[in-house]
Amino acid sequence: MNTLLITATEESTGKTAIALALATIARDRGHSVGYMKPKGTRLQSNVGKTLDEDPMLARELLDLDAEMHELEPVVYSPTFIDGAIRGQEDPDELRQQVKTQFDALAADRDTMIVEGGGSLSTGGIVGLTDPEVAELLDAKAILVADYTQPGDIDGLLGAIDRLGDRLAGVVFNRISDSAFEELDSDVIPFLESRGVEVFGAVPQEQRLAGVTIEDLAAELGADVLTDTPTDAYVERFLVGAMGGDEALRYFRRARNAAAITGGDRSDIHTAALEASGVKCLILTGGHRPSSAVLGRAEEANTPILQINTDTLTAVERAESVVRSGRTRDAETVDTMADLLTERVDLDALLGASDAD
Repeated sequence: MNTLLITATEESTGKTAIALALATIARDRGHSVGYMKPKGTRLQSNVGKTLDEDPMLARELLDLDAEMHELEPVVYSPTFIDGAIRGQEDPDELRQQVKTQFDALAADRDTMIVEGGGSLSTGGIVGLTDPEVAELLDAKAILVADYTQPGDIDGLLGAIDRLGDRLAGVVFNRISDSAFEELDSDVIPFLESRGVEVFGAVPQEQRLAGVTIEDLAAELGADVLTDTPTDAYVERFLVGAMGGDEALRYFRRARNAAAITGGDRSDIHTAALEASGVKCLILTGGHRPSSAVLGRAEEANTPILQINTDTLTAVERAESVVRSGRTRDAETVDTMADLLTERVDLDALLGASDAD
C-alpha cells in the first residue's frame, strides 16, 4: 500500500486542496483510495466542536464509509491542549488510537492520503507532529510550500530536515507569475543539488487564493447594505485610517482588495469607491454610511458590508477567513486537480512511497 502524508511548511498553504485533489486523481487512475486527517484543527469552539469540513468533503468525494471520529480521531482544540499539558491525555493511547483507526481505514486500499495538521509542529504536545505521524503510519511525506522570495528557503530547509528520510519531495503552491522564473532557474536547481526532489510548482489561482464577497460576508456575519453582485474574489485587505487624498493613492495600488474602515469615515468610503482594485467595503463600528455613499457604491457595483466590531477585530477576522484557504467544494478540488495534472510529476509523486 502507498501511504502519503500531505504536510506543509506553515498554515494556509493549500494543503487540504492538494490532499483531496491527489486522492481524486489516484481514484481516477483506478486506485482504491482512503483518507485520514489524524488531527482536527479547524474548530468552532474551545471545547472541541469541530468545524472541519475537510473529512466530510473527502467522505463525499471518495464515497468513504467511515464516521467523522474515524477519519479525524483527535480534535486538537485549546481544551484538549490544556488537558494534555496537565497530564489528562496519554500520548501513547492517542498514538495507538490514530494507528488503530488508520489500519481500519487502510484495509484493502491501494493508496492512503493522510492530511497533516495546521503546521508541521502541530501535535507536538502529545507526540503527534506530522513527522511523528509519518513515522507512526509508515508514510512518505509530500511537503507543500509557498515561495515569494529567496529567504523563504530557510524555513523550507528547516522543514525538510525535520522530516528527514520520511520526505518524498516538495510541491510549491500558489506561485505568482513574478516568482516563477526565479523558482525555476535558481531555487529548484539549488534544492535538487541538495538531494531534495521537487515534484512541481503550481501557479496562483484566484479561485483558490481568495474568497468571494458573498462567502466573506457569511463568515463575518456582516450585513450587505447594497444590491450589487457579491461574486467577486477578495485576496487581501486594506485598512483605511488616513486622510481622503492619501487613501485614494493607497487604494489605487490595490488589486482584488477589500477596504476596511469605520462606518463614519465618508472620505475614506468615497476614495475606496474610486479605486478599481477595491472590490468591496467593510464598514466597522455599526455605523451606517450616508445615502450618497450607498448610491455611489450602487453605481460602481461595489458591495458594502457592515459589521458591529471594531476595525482591528474586523481585520483579524477577515484575514483569518482568507488565510484559512478553505477547500469549499468539489469544484475547488477539481480546479486543484487540473493544476496538479498540468504542473506536477504525478507519476513520481503518487509512486513515492513505493519507490523505496
